[in-house]
Amino acid sequence: MANTLYPESYYAASANAVPPRPALQDDVETDVCVIGAGYTGLSSALFLLENGFRVTVLEAAKVGFGASGRNGGQIVNSYSRDIDVIERSVGPKQAQLLGQMAFEGGRIIRERVAKYNIQCDLKDGGVFAALTAKQMGHLESQKRLWERFGHTQLELLDQRRIREVVACDQYVGGMLDMSGGHIHPLNLALGEAAAVESLGGTIYEQSPAVRIERGASPVVHTPQGKVRAKFIIVAGNAYLGNLVPELAAKSMPCGTQVITTEPLGDELAKALLPLDYCVEDCNYLLDYYRLTGDKRLIFGGGVVYGARDPANIEAIIRPKMLKAFPQLKDVKIDYAWTGNFLLTLSRLPQVGRLGDNIYYSQGCSGHGVTYTHLAGKVLAEALRGQAERFDAFADLPHYPFPGGQLLRTPFAALGAWYYGLRDKFGM
Repeated sequence: MANTLYPESYYAASANAVPPRPALQDDVETDVCVIGAGYTGLSSALFLLENGFRVTVLEAAKVGFGASGRNGGQIVNSYSRDIDVIERSVGPKQAQLLGQMAFEGGRIIRERVAKYNIQCDLKDGGVFAALTAKQMGHLESQKRLWERFGHTQLELLDQRRIREVVACDQYVGGMLDMSGGHIHPLNLALGEAAAVESLGGTIYEQSPAVRIERGASPVVHTPQGKVRAKFIIVAGNAYLGNLVPELAAKSMPCGTQVITTEPLGDELAKALLPLDYCVEDCNYLLDYYRLTGDKRLIFGGGVVYGARDPANIEAIIRPKMLKAFPQLKDVKIDYAWTGNFLLTLSRLPQVGRLGDNIYYSQGCSGHGVTYTHLAGKVLAEALRGQAERFDAFADLPHYPFPGGQLLRTPFAALGAWYYGLRDKFGM
């Protein structure tokens, strides 16, 4: 059996205590069976329960086992491709709807944290840091673009201002988004799971969906039980495997690596990030970092296409951290881990329906924390018959990777090499 305990990470080591959840061992009936207890599944379940549906969630491992419990913990608005790219691809009407939704995920997270009293070290403020004048120009146009869609909590930072926010002399400027921010991602997932159960939802752990019997009343089979439902929501993302073959061809799991330092102490932590904002740079293959609640630095970056686990994560990420913060050269790394996210060729999420009653959302392409929370709301609306926002996502064009599953990894790695060169030479 695959390892279904949490991988060793800072998040798993500092997770809030939760009750053990049983594996499904009998036959149950429900309105909606959600496959996957990550953010997409938990967000869907919460919105459905708040609207009177009976919900059963099946999780192959533990709540937040996948990307939801291993990511950089940053609340970043919009999508992996911004609204102007979407507009060129689908036209102004659909782009208008998607643009209005681009900032909703972060609001949903804050509403959930407040409503259900979730302890997840929520902090406001996220910075996009520019390494070149060209990147700074991109941030200026991004600010205008986002403001066009009503998003106003933005401030451009010149070289002097960004130094007040982050003690790194690589940056020529940046943009501060006060509706961005950061969280302990696993504790957010665990808090959302507790909220699901407080509303009468059931979550089964160690209960992978092994087969979906499609039809008028679909049935999801697990190794020891089954769930008969009116609707199914498939929310496995990079950890779905081949359960739904139609979804596997158009996406590719990718690994990203994260390290966490030993506690830095108040003085050093405050020297690095005086206002406790999270930061990501503007490179295509970007670095991202932030402070934890107990004043460690979490630093992530790098992408492994095809989701192999690299042998030595610290060797990949530590040099990136020291390039940004040479003052950390003697600091010990306490945790290093990898996690998978799901990449699509367009880098836009794939949302849709199979037959009349199987709904899915996947492929956040590295922009998952906010998007998945929005996706849960949009999927719940569709099940209630309000499909306008669902259709705006479902109508986005998607393509299989050239050469199918065999060639998708080398193809994407080649693209990454090209963009890595562009980052390096400031092209």
